[in-house]
Amino acid sequence: MSGDAVHREARPRVSRRDFLESAALGAASGLVGSLIGPSTLAAAAPQALAHDPSYGQPTLLEVTFSELAEGMETGRWTARTLVEEYLDAIDRFDRRGPALNAILELNPDALDIADALDDERHTKGPRGPLHGLPILLKDNIGTADRLHTSAGSLALADSFAPRDAHVVERLRAAGAIVLGKANMSEWSNARGRGAIGGWSGRGRLTRNPYALDRSAGGSSSGTAAAVAANLATAAIGTETLGSIMTPAALCGLVGIKPTVGLVGRSGIIPVSYTQDTPGPMCRTVRDAAMLLSVMAGPDPRDKATTEGSIRRVADYTTFLDPNGLRGARIGIARNLFGSSLLADRVIERALDAMRDAGAVLVDNANVENAEVLWSIDAEVLSFELKASLNEYLASLGAKSPVKSLRDLIAFNERNSDRELLWFGQETFQYAESKGDLSSPAYIEALGTVRQLARKNGIDAALARHQVDALIAPTASPAWLIDLLLGDNAEIGPALVSAAAGYPSITVPAGDVQGLPVGMIFIGTAWSEPTLLKYAYGFEQTVRARRAPTFVPSIPLRP
Repeated sequence: MSGDAVHREARPRVSRRDFLESAALGAASGLVGSLIGPSTLAAAAPQALAHDPSYGQPTLLEVTFSELAEGMETGRWTARTLVEEYLDAIDRFDRRGPALNAILELNPDALDIADALDDERHTKGPRGPLHGLPILLKDNIGTADRLHTSAGSLALADSFAPRDAHVVERLRAAGAIVLGKANMSEWSNARGRGAIGGWSGRGRLTRNPYALDRSAGGSSSGTAAAVAANLATAAIGTETLGSIMTPAALCGLVGIKPTVGLVGRSGIIPVSYTQDTPGPMCRTVRDAAMLLSVMAGPDPRDKATTEGSIRRVADYTTFLDPNGLRGARIGIARNLFGSSLLADRVIERALDAMRDAGAVLVDNANVENAEVLWSIDAEVLSFELKASLNEYLASLGAKSPVKSLRDLIAFNERNSDRELLWFGQETFQYAESKGDLSSPAYIEALGTVRQLARKNGIDAALARHQVDALIAPTASPAWLIDLLLGDNAEIGPALVSAAAGYPSITVPAGDVQGLPVGMIFIGTAWSEPTLLKYAYGFEQTVRARRAPTFVPSIPLRP
């Protein structure tokens, strides 16, 4: 039915390591693995892998925003009891038990904030559906409180953000509680060749709750693992190059990478001016749409959110239709298949379900020039990494131990026994060698990337086949952790939408031996309403989300 052999040959055969080495830049890449701390290889097998995982499940298992809001309205829960339940789950499943190591740091003021929000609910009523709900943040998202903001790096282990990131301001205004910071691939996996996703110098390794010896992806690894394991209501990740899409897919979640400019980015440790964006990571499409509704808005400190014809919607849940696939014209981007034969088979079954639900699927709606895009985009990101990091680090003030990318490289060299034991910082060094953003080489590369990814890529495919979205497998199933060789994965279709700055949504589509497989929906700029309609219809059709059971390993039977 799928013609796997043909389609695998048609797909660009570019491994993640090839991509990193070709331009010495990983730039927040999403298809990443995992690494343990810098002790010994014997320490690579945690105690959790040595015994039967009889941990049970967290108390707040698979609860949604709407269920929690209703429960708080009826008095079943309060903001305090929710925080207490999640803190207990983090202790039992993240610190002990399966030892996911998804949470880097907990908010010491969370219970006090919860009490204040409970009082406010009693005296004034709730601010909205997120009132009193605990949310986790990726560790590159700034908070002006007692939580550090470090991008997982030892260089910023003692750093406090001077102000809330814009997205945090919006979350707090909606009544959400910042429960803590999640571990991540250090510097959004933009430091060096052979980088191991889900590992940071400060936090060490995050593990996948579906199989503890497999990757949770990256760079939003901790956010994905925590939400998948029901350790928080939801979380905010960030993406430059698949860093929401891939960990969400590997951990059985819904992830949204919005159009660049829909959600404010100020206060977030950056990689790229043209591709960075925060986005929701949730267990359901409805929760993700609710969270996006709160996050989206103009940011006076981020000109990308105030320029052009940005099309924001006050409530993205209005587009959720359980019959959203009926009559939908969607293109199957076959040349973005092929990262995993087994994942492709899962997607084929999901395609049959979509047809049964009334979708009109146009086959071979391929995105042209995808193979050429890889290396040129890496060149763009190398310029932007240097410029954006220099700007951010300089903003931290005199007390910061690093004030530039050059300082950061020197810090890592001085602390190589802790930071550089498993992989280096070649991508940092390559970026440092670049000029500024007025360089003709940068301007030419950026123009080429936008032409290939937008006009001649996604937009051309949509117009040529008269479809409103493109679909493909988001990524392969989670790969085994490999301390010495690094990630065993290919760049997925998320690169195309990331390079374009266009939106994408991943939704659970099925599983391989219990390992989740996601379907990615890709659209043109500001097409979040359409993608959400299709993603919700798909979710309600296949209903593939399953809570993890924290097994030590997946038994592979020939």
